[in-house]
Amino acid sequence: MHKFMVCLIAVLFIFPAEKALSFPVKDQDCSKCHILKKEEAESLLKNFNQNIKVLSVTRGAAKYLWEVSYDEGSKKGLVYIDMPKKHLISGSVLNLASKKNLTQEKLSEINRVNAAQIPVKDAIVVGEKNAKRKIIVFTDPECPFCNKLHEEIKKLVQERKDISFNIKMFPLKMHPGAYDKARTIACEKSLKFLDDAFANRPLPAPKCKTTVIDENIKLAEKLGITGTPTMIMPDGRVIAGFYDAQSIKNLIDKK
Repeated sequence: MHKFMVCLIAVLFIFPAEKALSFPVKDQDCSKCHILKKEEAESLLKNFNQNIKVLSVTRGAAKYLWEVSYDEGSKKGLVYIDMPKKHLISGSVLNLASKKNLTQEKLSEINRVNAAQIPVKDAIVVGEKNAKRKIIVFTDPECPFCNKLHEEIKKLVQERKDISFNIKMFPLKMHPGAYDKARTIACEKSLKFLDDAFANRPLPAPKCKTTVIDENIKLAEKLGITGTPTMIMPDGRVIAGFYDAQSIKNLIDKK
């Protein structure tokens, strides 16, 4: 959730049939609903953040909403503005039929990065080293959802030899012990130590003076990554949060 939208949280649902939710055919407040220009949308968003630049304005998947993509410097985001231009909504549009998070899919598209330019010399490889499809994962050794994702990753590489994962240590400030654990894991480049960390087993103190953890933190900031786990697909899509093995396969195989 972007900082300028903290107070404007809403979850929107796409209804498969128009009758499921009725809107008036004519709205006295909607005489100028036919268009929302980029300049107008940017002016509205600048009420919350002067550094925002609107990238595009399109009709949203949810009827009667404009979908506005924007750049606030470190990351691109997405919000919605209603047709009368009176309400700005931050949240996720979910498709009830497919159960897909359409907002997250669009965010993954507009926040693509060049995966080939992300260094992986420090990474722990899970799966075949020469696998055709390589996914980069930013993980925190004290993050519960990273632990869950890690187990799904191990399942997936057993089934799909064409997929491997490059695991990069990205300790979050909210986890006080994660930084030293990440250093230990990175120094040894040890999958066992990562497994131990996720199992809450003690790790030895770091045996090197590596700077790679600080470099990973700076890289994540540059890429707009603020949480863990975060996966970067081979095509550069940035996928935040936990996904099970089947969902990861679907993401990988998506054309």
